[in-house]
Amino acid sequence: MIKFEELMTLAVNRKGGLKAVEAALPEVKTPAQLRKPDDAFYFSAMTRRVFRAGLTHSLVDAKWPAFEQAFFGFDPEKLVLMPDTMLEERMQDTRLIRHWGKMKAIRHNAQLVLDLRKEYGGVGRWLAGWPEEDTVGMWQLLKKRGKQLGGNSGAAFLRMVGRDTWYPTNDVIAVLKSHRIIDKPPVSQRDQAAAQAAFNQWQKESGRPQAHISKILAFTVG
Repeated sequence: MIKFEELMTLAVNRKGGLKAVEAALPEVKTPAQLRKPDDAFYFSAMTRRVFRAGLTHSLVDAKWPAFEQAFFGFDPEKLVLMPDTMLEERMQDTRLIRHWGKMKAIRHNAQLVLDLRKEYGGVGRWLAGWPEEDTVGMWQLLKKRGKQLGGNSGAAFLRMVGRDTWYPTNDVIAVLKSHRIIDKPPVSQRDQAAAQAAFNQWQKESGRPQAHISKILAFTVG
């Protein structure tokens, strides 16, 4: 398998220097920083990711203050009890993005947030305490137990809130395929495990967060 140092050299050469590479790396929060926000903060971010899927992010973000107001500041204890009639009322609110499937996902994912609170003490504690070598395990949990959180949405949510995660963009997939780590997009658990093992190795070599490694891989071809 290619060494991280070689990948870094390729990225630096393509981006025009180490400074340019470093400036473009995503923020990764510490465990202490991840534990600080409350569950409503994370539930809001999770829901915003759901609504961003397939839409221009700036469009969704511009409407988010109205979502915060319409959905009680994303208090999961209130939203888990929302009846269909209340959701149907929100579907008539022109300030919002009126997508029935995504609206229903709010109630379902409120239960996920409450379950994580019960199991880990809160979403932030779950994010902070999950083993860094099992990033895809977080994706799988979000996909299996959440709603509208499959595909790249789990990784996108983690990236939004600053939790370290690699991200399977087309460029990252191209690099993984070119070095025969996977031979197709990492949709199956087997391919995700193979890719995760590569990121774990590069992290040992570099001491960098996997979010940074992911971006550096993308720079080698993008």
